[in-house]
Amino acid sequence: MIGISKLYCGTVEPSDALRYGRHSGSLPSHLLQFSEDKKPVVVWNMTQRCNLKCVHCYAHAKDRTFAGELTTTQGKALIDDLAAFGSPVILFSGGEPTMHPDLPELAQYAVDRGMRAVISTNGTLITEELAHTLKEIGLSYVGISLDGLEKIHDRFRAVKGSFQAALEGIRNTQKAGIKVGLRFTVNRFNYQDIPGVFDLLEEMEIPRVCFYHLVYSGRGSKLVNDDLTHTQTREVVDLIIDRTQDLHERGKPKEVLTVDNHADGPYLYLRMLKEDPERAKEILELLKMNEGNSSGRGIGCVSWDGEVYADQFWRHTSFGNIKDRPFSEIWTDTADELLQKLKNKKAYVTGRCATCQWLDICAGNFRVRAEAVTGDLWAPDPACYLTDEEISETL
Repeated sequence: MIGISKLYCGTVEPSDALRYGRHSGSLPSHLLQFSEDKKPVVVWNMTQRCNLKCVHCYAHAKDRTFAGELTTTQGKALIDDLAAFGSPVILFSGGEPTMHPDLPELAQYAVDRGMRAVISTNGTLITEELAHTLKEIGLSYVGISLDGLEKIHDRFRAVKGSFQAALEGIRNTQKAGIKVGLRFTVNRFNYQDIPGVFDLLEEMEIPRVCFYHLVYSGRGSKLVNDDLTHTQTREVVDLIIDRTQDLHERGKPKEVLTVDNHADGPYLYLRMLKEDPERAKEILELLKMNEGNSSGRGIGCVSWDGEVYADQFWRHTSFGNIKDRPFSEIWTDTADELLQKLKNKKAYVTGRCATCQWLDICAGNFRVRAEAVTGDLWAPDPACYLTDEEISETL
C-alpha cells in the first residue's frame, strides 16, 4: 500500500510515525502502514456468498449458500484471539459481507475488544438502516468497490444497475456519518475511467480512494493478459499522482493510495527526486518504514471456512485452520517453512529482484503474482514496471 497523498503531497512526515513509537497498537489508522512491529491486519472473508458476479473476484463468490462457513461462535473466538494477539484492524470481506446475517454482531464484538473494524463491500446492499446500524457499532470505515463508471462497472459486476446501487450505498454511508472510500481494481478495460473516478470523488465529497493493481488470483487469474502493459502502468501512476496533486493544490485534498504493486514506491521517489530532492529524502525514509509487500507478515487472511492464508489472494496455500488452532499460533509457527520465508522474503527472491536497489522498500513485491505467471513464487514479479536502469545498484 503506497500512500500517494501522504508521500507526494506531504500530508505525512517521517516524524508523524516516529512520534507514536511506530507501534501498531498506538498508531492512528492513516499511519499503520509505517508500523515497526507489523502486527497483521487481518482480512476475514466471512462469507463466500455474493449478490454480484464480478469477473475478477479472487473468492469465486456466488449468490448461494456455501457449507462449512465459520459459525458466529467460531468468529467470536477468532476475534478474541486477534485482539489478544494485537492485530490492530479486522477487515470484514467476502464474498459480500453485508449478506452475512451476523455482520453487525461480529463487527460490534470486534470494536468492543478494542479492534478497528472496517468492511470491504460492493455497496449495493447498504440501506439507510444498515448504515445507521454500522455507525452505532462504531465501524471505522467502509470501502466500496467501483470498477469504473456506470457502463464499465456494470459490465465487470455482471449485474445491471450495480453502479447506481453502489452510489446509493455510498450516500447512505455518508448520511450515517461513517468514513467511506472507493476501491478500484485497475486493468486494461477500465483504466481510462480513472479521471472520471477522480471527478466522482470531488462531486460526491468522498475522502478516500484505493487504486488496486490487478492480482492474478481467483477469477482474476484469467485476466493475466488483461493487465496493463508496463508503459500503461507508468502512465496510470503518473495520472494518479497528478490528479492527487491537483486536488491538494485546489484545497480539496483526498487520501489516495495505490495497492498491490510496491514498485509504485520507488517510482514515486524517482519522480520526486527530479522535482524536489529534499522532499524525496523524506519519501525515501517513509518508504523504508513501510517496508514494502507484507503478505504473510503485516497482512493475513482468514477464509470463510477458517483456512489461514498469507493474504486474500493467495488462496491455494493454507497454513492451517482456526477450527483446529488459533490464528496467532498458526501465524507464529516457526515450523512452517513457507510462512517463515514470507516473513523475510527479501532473502529468497531471485533474478533481478535479488539485486534490485529497492528491495528493502519493496520486499520483492507480490509473490503470488510471480507464481501465477512463472510457477516459481520467488521469481521476479511480472508486474514490476521499473526498468533495469532504475533498479540498478549503479544508478
